[in-house]
Amino acid sequence: MNSQLPPPITATDKPLKVLFASSEIYPLAKTGGLADVAFNLPKTLATLGVDIRWVMPAYKEALDLLKQQPIKSIALNGISLLETTLPETKLTLWLVDAPGLFDRSGGPYGDASSAGWPDNAERFYQFCQVISDMALGRATLDWQPDIVHCNDWHTGLVPAWLRQHPQAPATIFTVHNAAYQGLFPYSTFVNLGLDPALWRFDALEFHDQLCFIKGGLMFADWLTTVSPNYARELTQPLTGSGLDAIFRYRQDTFSGICNGIDTTEWNPEHDHYISQTYDEKTLNDKPLNKGELQKKFNLEQNPNHCVLGWVGRLSEQKGIDLLLDSLGELIKLPIQLVLLGRGDARYEQALVSWAQKHPQQIAVKIDYKDALAHQIIAGADFFLMPSGFEPCGLTQMYSQRYGTPPIASNVGGLVDTVVNITTESLSAGTASGILFSPHNQNSLLSAIKSAIRLYKNPETYRVVQQNAMSKDFSWQRSAQHYKAIYQHITASAGVNRYERYY
Repeated sequence: MNSQLPPPITATDKPLKVLFASSEIYPLAKTGGLADVAFNLPKTLATLGVDIRWVMPAYKEALDLLKQQPIKSIALNGISLLETTLPETKLTLWLVDAPGLFDRSGGPYGDASSAGWPDNAERFYQFCQVISDMALGRATLDWQPDIVHCNDWHTGLVPAWLRQHPQAPATIFTVHNAAYQGLFPYSTFVNLGLDPALWRFDALEFHDQLCFIKGGLMFADWLTTVSPNYARELTQPLTGSGLDAIFRYRQDTFSGICNGIDTTEWNPEHDHYISQTYDEKTLNDKPLNKGELQKKFNLEQNPNHCVLGWVGRLSEQKGIDLLLDSLGELIKLPIQLVLLGRGDARYEQALVSWAQKHPQQIAVKIDYKDALAHQIIAGADFFLMPSGFEPCGLTQMYSQRYGTPPIASNVGGLVDTVVNITTESLSAGTASGILFSPHNQNSLLSAIKSAIRLYKNPETYRVVQQNAMSKDFSWQRSAQHYKAIYQHITASAGVNRYERYY
């Protein structure tokens, strides 16, 4: 795995033209971190002189949010490309308007019950087809990209198709979560009319199934994922989601680049969602947010209780099962737990039941609201993130920015963004949270007890808070890495493309 930047090339005055393809972009569609990355990374790259533009499916929710925007319709092979700009930016956005496939009530990938749409293969096949047509100049646009930046399995067919064309733009493929692979039966491969030459182990076939993500992994000019440690994990059999051999094969053209966060939105000094703003020098004001949080959730307003916050998806990946298994012991400790999220119905029901039985210690809101997320992160003393695996994670970065040290699993991007509290890291001025392993109940309980001890030591706790708040989680460094990759693959594009396809 190449954790460094690719070799430098001679800079030119000509701006790189990049088509950024994603199945979700904040605020038009969001199920997780992909949407945030797809919004913030291109915005930052634009400030570095990259001519970058978005393409996304025209979901019903997205169309509703864009009703006030001027939109131009462009006909393309029986569907429409809707051209507009993303709100609060000046960057061009194209929406793939295929009403039978995308304009429906529900989420981007499934209905309200979280069941996947039965025609997802067809939906994202069509999305990939349009992206490829745009890349090859078939969309009657006054613009053609030098690079197509694809994200996750929904765009995986694009690099495979573009490999057929020696003069096609270069491609980069970013893996946000390798556990989601776009797997479908062989009959779907046949019904979609995909080139039989792609039904190979080194193409789209994966254990006798069609695998969309392999199109990106096998054929893109460069692969990235969202943190260096997750990149290392993907090359290992136990943590590579069954794709580890491919990541090892691509290691010379595979980089792990940490995501950033929107440091304007997530800034405790100017956050309009919280009761009391503060910064590193005014941390004495932070506990006012704790009192307001306790009041909002009808918890005892006792400053001696250590408040643990949770904001996120209620899923096994995020470690909610581990937390539930630990609650019987946790309620014996001087803690209060405030959770915000939605997800698996069985986890939602279990959490609500615990909150009903222990209303003075556990508060649960089955929902997601930006205001509440900010209030929990600002008001909690520590932030819980016991993920089973975590490609990068964003909320542990938000929480550090707010002086709320994370209690996090020693996995993925959490390792890259949280510095575990040790004698050495305290002396170095880098300690910013508590990392625990192995991923089990005893380790989690031990980490929380360590947090309580730290909270009872105000001087050291303050040092850790200030260390966390001083870290730079902005998108600038990440965007510089991506721009360097763009420059490198553009310079080397076209070499043996067609031959490699066959």
